[in-house]
Amino acid sequence: MLRTSTFLCLLSVACCPLDAIAFERTIQTVAGTGERGFQGDGGPAVAAKLDNPFGVIRGPDQAIWFCEYTGQRVRRIGADGRIETIAGNGTKGYSGDGGPALHASFNLPHEIRFCREGHLYIVDMMNHAVRKLDRSTGVLSTFAGTGHEGYTGDGGLASEAQFSKPHSIQFGPDGSLFVCDIGNHVIRRIDMATHRIETFAGTGKAGSTPDGSPIEGTPLNGPRSIDFDRQGNLWLATREGNQVFKMDLTNRRIQHMAGTGKSGFGGNGGPAKEATLKGPKGIAIDAEGNAWLADTENHAIRRINVKTGIMEWVAGTGSLGDGPDGDPLQCRLARLHGIYVDADGSVLIGDSESHKIRLLR
Repeated sequence: MLRTSTFLCLLSVACCPLDAIAFERTIQTVAGTGERGFQGDGGPAVAAKLDNPFGVIRGPDQAIWFCEYTGQRVRRIGADGRIETIAGNGTKGYSGDGGPALHASFNLPHEIRFCREGHLYIVDMMNHAVRKLDRSTGVLSTFAGTGHEGYTGDGGLASEAQFSKPHSIQFGPDGSLFVCDIGNHVIRRIDMATHRIETFAGTGKAGSTPDGSPIEGTPLNGPRSIDFDRQGNLWLATREGNQVFKMDLTNRRIQHMAGTGKSGFGGNGGPAKEATLKGPKGIAIDAEGNAWLADTENHAIRRINVKTGIMEWVAGTGSLGDGPDGDPLQCRLARLHGIYVDADGSVLIGDSESHKIRLLR
């Protein structure tokens, strides 16, 4: 179990420069006992019960925030290591807009992100919506989506558009909100100034994505998770496609970065383009441009070394389980979804079916 004093040390590490940290990789649990449930608010996060944590991030307040997919909640771990619930009453539904976020119902929240103003955006997957928690008032509202599944609304207000099981979101360099509209096999973009929505990539039908193809008019196959590198390129992991792509927003071209398209767990230590993935559901780009993957159905974390093009196996054994803290390659993971690279290069992990938040550093 991770002591509060150790947790405070981990929080402070996030503020240190990368070159000040010199130790081998280790993995530690920062929240969850491994038992599924809802318990522990007000106490140490390591003694709390979680319910299928998915998206995890570091908030602007330096706390760790995450959403619970089947728990129907958003929770926060403060600098003192204590956990609290911020949004969701724990029941599956679609209610609470205009009122306190703690009274609202969600239907399988997938991922969370903060905008520049510090407000929290939540992908409410089976409500086919993106919801917004105003951090100044604590009030929840629907920002995008009507609550009904479909593929409509391009050119109009995001609140009047329809999605099909949106999964992941990320804010782009210009502040726009990008949404993985996975059921429609597209990525959509919302202008935060006008709130108007458009299809950014994908055709609406699943298909192959050839290397070097233009962003416009090229199919995608299950666009699942996105992140941006420091050059403003959008990285995409495709779930059904079992591949990773980098989209150059300046030249409007797509570059194939990893995955043959076949499902598997091969190619570690070799060229990432020749490796096989199995349902990747999370991607995060570090300060050096390396891509960290939640290779979900392989129960592993893998990394694309951007300088060498090599696929590295970083954590997990390849078998489902709840492994011990310590050596990352001896720690079994269980269908992890969330992955986030912190300021110091350490990695936060939503180890979903272990019902834990872990830290790799």
